[in-house]
Amino acid sequence: MSGSLTRRWPIYLASVAGLVVVLALVVWLNPFLLIDAGIDVYLRGHGVKHHHVDVEGYSIQYLEAKPPAGSPEKPLVLVHGLGARATDWTPLIPTLAAHGYHVYALDLLGYGNSPKPRDGDASLAVEERITLGFLQALHLDKPDVAGWSMGGWVAMKLALDHPEHVRRLLLYDSAGLYFIIDFPYSLFTPSDRAGFDALMERIEPDQPRMKMPAFVIPGMLRRFEKSRSIVDSSFHSMLTGREILDFRVHALKMPVLIVWGTEDKLTPLATGLRLHELVPQSVFVGLRGCGHLAAAECSSAALPATIKFLDAEPPMAASATYIDVPR
Repeated sequence: MSGSLTRRWPIYLASVAGLVVVLALVVWLNPFLLIDAGIDVYLRGHGVKHHHVDVEGYSIQYLEAKPPAGSPEKPLVLVHGLGARATDWTPLIPTLAAHGYHVYALDLLGYGNSPKPRDGDASLAVEERITLGFLQALHLDKPDVAGWSMGGWVAMKLALDHPEHVRRLLLYDSAGLYFIIDFPYSLFTPSDRAGFDALMERIEPDQPRMKMPAFVIPGMLRRFEKSRSIVDSSFHSMLTGREILDFRVHALKMPVLIVWGTEDKLTPLATGLRLHELVPQSVFVGLRGCGHLAAAECSSAALPATIKFLDAEPPMAASATYIDVPR
């Protein structure tokens, strides 16, 4: 028996070595694969389902998390940001559902698992139209709508153009108001390691963070390249100035929550404070020490503020508070 095991041992080693090589190759080709798989397992474990719905002839993908059985219907739609996807809301979705909200997080046209636009147009106007069509296709009756970064811009446009479709508006480090852009337009589609590091420096706060291993960078850059045309289309529509909302946001009449990372290097804190000033009924919550990814990285603080705002009856009065977020 021992001789048989001795003869088989090299075979076992070769099999393990082969598996390691295959896994390394997979990670090199697509470093997000394992991350995406882990997120999917987490979401499915919390009852979050993947679905799709037809909007203007496109199969728009979305995540759905239902509240506990017997809960009143309180739909909440989540709109992601530039270069992002519905799963970026993962740290918030299960808890929001557990607190009684029927959560829908869509992949905008051209993003995540939704198809690319046939004409290549992923402008703000198109994404607003897709979001409106999404609400209508699912027969969502005046849901709460939340937007993050570019998604906040889309959500604000929707609330301004179609206020009858939005009960309450929630904005997280939102774009949409004018501010001086002090970074290159190529920031969101890096083509080398230096560009990737520059992007990470912008979207994360001034905190020590793990440096991405060099061997996974090529796969990440390939993913950025794959989405370049969509990101460029969306970003170009922001830069034209036609969609700037500075002179429109005063018309928002529904309750508005504004959550902002005080260390945001993409959409500066001053922008969030100006938005709060322009929307008299808004509730502003600053998360100290958090960056542009505050809703995810600082979900321990963002979630209670979000739930408090959503649950408040009557709606919360205008206020501005800051929260120290433990890191």
